[in-house]
Amino acid sequence: MIGSVDTKSQSGRLMSSSIASFGKHASTAEEEAYLHIQRALRLGRYKPGERLIPEDIASEIGMSRMPVREAFRRLASDGLVVLRPNRGCIVAGLTVDELYEIFEMRSVLEGLAVRLAMPRIDEDELEELDRLLERMERAGKSGSSDWVVRHQEFHGRICALSQRPKLTHQIATLHAVIEPYMRIWFDYVEKPLSAREEHAAVIAALRSGDAHKAEQVMQYHILGTAPLLAEFATPSR
Repeated sequence: MIGSVDTKSQSGRLMSSSIASFGKHASTAEEEAYLHIQRALRLGRYKPGERLIPEDIASEIGMSRMPVREAFRRLASDGLVVLRPNRGCIVAGLTVDELYEIFEMRSVLEGLAVRLAMPRIDEDELEELDRLLERMERAGKSGSSDWVVRHQEFHGRICALSQRPKLTHQIATLHAVIEPYMRIWFDYVEKPLSAREEHAAVIAALRSGDAHKAEQVMQYHILGTAPLLAEFATPSR
């Protein structure tokens, strides 16, 4: 993945300073383009199979095409778009098999995150998870699509406690890939009726202090969601 580079050259020479400023500006523009397009993809603004036109996006953001093209490469490595020689940048869509694979990967990685997080699960963290669950429930009852954001906050809080940045990043990337399908599912069913019970079970498992049990409960919860979203994916080829 192309990373963001924050150049902080302290050289007093004008040329070095100019190069440093250019590097910082370029990476900032790329990051801005990346976040702009990623958000649009996650919100379902672009549909699977749709071609992304770099000139149009660059004009929309107010920058040149180069940062947008670099952002396309990052998004391709995330699995959100596909770069094709003759068609350019195409919004990726998930087949049923691919969707199940994403959830299988999530179940393993988030199960690991739970196990690693257990030594840092205390009463304060459990109370915070209870609060996040309440926010998720309120968003669901109001019919707000903020439910998807609250759901990610709940899972993200647990993953952050693993204190494994690379693991957390991989999990966040998988969440981004399935977010459009989560939003379609939420709109279709109005609100996931079993969500509170399932997430309350995760909290209860964390409260038990049994790392193996908590890992299993998280895996079971994630794998159980895949069939609910499968009908919104493209039929497997």
